[in-house]
Amino acid sequence: MYAKFFKPFFDFAAALILILLTLLPMAVIALAVLVTSPGHAFYCQKRVGKGKKLFTLIKFRTMKKGTPEVATHLLQNPEDRITGVGRFLRRFSLDELPQLFNILTFKMSFVGPRPALWNQDDLVAERDRYGANDVRPGLTGWAQINGRDELSIPAKAALDGEYVKRMGPGFDFKCLIGTVRAVFRAEGVVEGAAKETTEEKNSDNIG
Repeated sequence: MYAKFFKPFFDFAAALILILLTLLPMAVIALAVLVTSPGHAFYCQKRVGKGKKLFTLIKFRTMKKGTPEVATHLLQNPEDRITGVGRFLRRFSLDELPQLFNILTFKMSFVGPRPALWNQDDLVAERDRYGANDVRPGLTGWAQINGRDELSIPAKAALDGEYVKRMGPGFDFKCLIGTVRAVFRAEGVVEGAAKETTEEKNSDNIG
């Protein structure tokens, strides 16, 4: 009942309210991105949604043109790739704000497994074991507040599976509160080439 009716209703209503409240700040951010580095204000990328259907995820662009399409922590020289404005946006996760439109169109939820890249077959396969591909991906999730970039693919998929089992209003609220705490502490963010696990060596991006 919660996942089928209440959660989508809450997502739509909250996303609509937040879009109206942040429309002017988002316009300012878009302008700042445009005038400080060559390229578009937004970065669009194919991601895996509910039922493994692809959708277009929207973010503010934080990297320079020509940056390889891999996770930032897998880059050898990320500091040279991130723009000045992008560094600030990433520090406070403001680059994720445009995903409110993904939530408004029911492609995403506020809380759920972070959407895998279109070519992230290893993570998608691991999530299949836990039913984590059968729910809408989230702006944030249980894995996001329990390691984020520091997690291996099996560990991330297991946490996504735990979320699916425990999904409910109380657990979603816990994830949202944990996200606010993690954002201001910059927990689990790895900006640079991390020590590779076996899973990372075989993956283009671990999300």
